[in-house]
Amino acid sequence: MHSNRLTIVSILAIAAILLAACAPSTGTPAGTSAPASVQINGAGSTFAQPVYDAWIYAYQSVDPSVTLNYQGTGSGAGITAILDNTIDFAGSDALLTAAQYTQGKDLQMYPIMAGAIVPIYNITFNGTPPANKPLILNGKTLAGIYNATITMWNDPAILALNPDLASFLPAAKITAVHRSDGSGTTQLFTLALSAFSSSWTAGSGTSIQWPVDTAGNGIGGKGNPGVAAAVQNTPNSIGYVEFSYAISNKIAFASMINQAGILVVASADTLASAMNDFATNFNDKLTNTIVDAPGQTSWPIAGYTYIILHTSSSTDCTKELKLLQFINWALTSPTAAQIATNLGFATLPGSVQPTVLTALGQVTCNGQPVLK
Repeated sequence: MHSNRLTIVSILAIAAILLAACAPSTGTPAGTSAPASVQINGAGSTFAQPVYDAWIYAYQSVDPSVTLNYQGTGSGAGITAILDNTIDFAGSDALLTAAQYTQGKDLQMYPIMAGAIVPIYNITFNGTPPANKPLILNGKTLAGIYNATITMWNDPAILALNPDLASFLPAAKITAVHRSDGSGTTQLFTLALSAFSSSWTAGSGTSIQWPVDTAGNGIGGKGNPGVAAAVQNTPNSIGYVEFSYAISNKIAFASMINQAGILVVASADTLASAMNDFATNFNDKLTNTIVDAPGQTSWPIAGYTYIILHTSSSTDCTKELKLLQFINWALTSPTAAQIATNLGFATLPGSVQPTVLTALGQVTCNGQPVLK
């Protein structure tokens, strides 16, 4: 997914809360001692990169002995790098395949936080609509738009959801914008469309054949910037981007009626609700799907982003300890949680956190648990 690099202003804003940072849990494996500096390298998900960048910046004041680097190369590249043992951890929104688990031998995915996808739009209204009245959609209608079965902004299904905008919505054709590049954003968005409607038959994946393209009212854009630019430059269009990207670029996005029939807005709270709804649904690989959650306060287009680690090592136990301490801080520190919230993400709620922390406690070096 797109790399939303922090601006200097963002970094300075985050620095203001660093005094609240809490030190990570400790526990040095037998026979090791902390050196003056430990270099830890990660790569992968660009969806999660804004948070990783901010966490790394904040963590300098928590443990100055650690130098953390993260490159937003994309989930696929991150997986390749962890398989090739050229990085210490990978960030990924895509799940490992059975072949990758076999090749990696001891790889494990750990959910680290959840993010949202939001529909953005550019509608040429008939007149001036009421202020502070965003477009409202539900899953079935959104799937219909991308299925090319709902093609006009004054379609009865859209009017019914938007009584305050009904007289302002134009009799204009909808242009549906999608990613032209393969992305985890598209994978999550199409996974949600599959859950929303049995009529959605295009499937889910990082890249698909879009029904709107076949119908002649779909266009592609590369990355979040490409989708956002296409929407902003195309009257009466709709697209989808990461919530964090919409926030940082002040792009209007739709609210949604969720599975429970309740109007919700993307936020850290509605992401946490979606995680809580499926807290007991983790499989043996510690992965989970949280789209179309049933809770009354749950955002329906939500998904986890993961850190991938090797679970056993016999080389540098101090580096393993420092890496797990950083991850433990990211999962448990109020400072880390606030940073994620500010950037449009949500760290793990109490119903999910123990499952992940227990799994991290099973990582070993020289046959001994790394975290005590």
